Amino acid sequence: MYIVAIAWLYVVFMMSITEQSAVAGVTTFLLYGIFPLTVVLYLMGTPQRKRNRQKREKLKAAGQQQTEADGLTKSESANERASAQGTAHQDARTGRDHEN
Repeated sequence: MYIVAIAWLYVVFMMSITEQSAVAGVTTFLLYGIFPLTVVLYLMGTPQRKRNRQKREKLKAAGQQQTEADGLTKSESANERASAQGTAHQDARTGRDHEN
């Protein structure tokens, strides 16, 4: 795709250097070369940008799911520790040994 763009810029450059004045040459280069080529390359790159965006969203969603899963695991282990500590405190208050 880029080889065609480079070839087109070469053709437009050759057209622009044959113009009668520098202003006409620059105008030719901009109006026949740069502006149309910018639009064409933008439109040709749309599918790739769409794929990149979908991939980024997919990775972000997977990362959020992983974070949520890690959060649940951490909160479950925190609940277990709190439960174990609560049992130890109850045993200390009652004076009885508690075996699991």
